[in-house]
Amino acid sequence: MTTATTANTTPASTGWRTFFLVAALYDIVLGVGFFFLFDPLFAALGIALPNNTSYIHLTAAFVFVQGLGYWLVYSDAPANLGIVKLGIVYKTIFAGLAFFYLAIGQLIHPAFLIFAVADLAFLAGFVMFLRETSEHPVAA
Repeated sequence: MTTATTANTTPASTGWRTFFLVAALYDIVLGVGFFFLFDPLFAALGIALPNNTSYIHLTAAFVFVQGLGYWLVYSDAPANLGIVKLGIVYKTIFAGLAFFYLAIGQLIHPAFLIFAVADLAFLAGFVMFLRETSEHPVAA
């Protein structure tokens, strides 16, 4: 008789680890891309650069750091549940602002709507992960 191992039945299972790896890489790549390649990216999207690129760098750095947070969750989910909660707030605010600016006709570019939809998908995953975690707590 075999029994399921804890590693396969807890929120830290391979499926969730893969999910957080994807979340981490998504934000890390976006952050690095917009930090170093903002000029060609904005040009390709037809977006005028702001008069001061610190706006772009500050935002891109923040997105990168969020990605590092999800990397920590990928590495050790039970020890980093607070990062998942913070991610829920971050994804909610970004998506909410994107949809707000879309509704008032001031969204900078439709590409940011794609990012908002992706963030909603990650948000749903974060919530599901926390629900599963509360149902099946992992012993330290």
